[in-house]
Amino acid sequence: MKRAVAIDLKIPDNTAYTALVALRRLGVAVDRVERSELYFFDDEPDVAALADRVAADETIFNPNKHRLSVLERDAPGRGEVWIEPLVASKAGPAAIAWRLLDGDGAPVARGALEAAVERLLCNPAIARPLTGGGEPEGPDA
Repeated sequence: MKRAVAIDLKIPDNTAYTALVALRRLGVAVDRVERSELYFFDDEPDVAALADRVAADETIFNPNKHRLSVLERDAPGRGEVWIEPLVASKAGPAAIAWRLLDGDGAPVARGALEAAVERLLCNPAIARPLTGGGEPEGPDA
């Protein structure tokens, strides 16, 4: 079973804040942006054991500044896009998850998410966006 582990910052995320400001300037209706680094694992059926194993890896997790969660799904949820590099890297996260929320704290509409992906969050020359059902977005999808 493929498991996704998200690592978020406990401290203010300047990258997410910068993306929020830029998206607003680009006309995307968004009130909050959250960002996570995603790692995928195929070999650990036990959620607690996987969380312990990742938390013990100092190369990706620092308990002083990170929060770790094992996701129930291995695909993005509503108002969320996962940006995967076209060329996988051995070091670093497998994808970056962006969650876009409206003024009520609800996920943004699909149109706003697609505009954010197109205008800022994904450079199609080096990455591909995954939304909802995990299918790539864009004209070639």
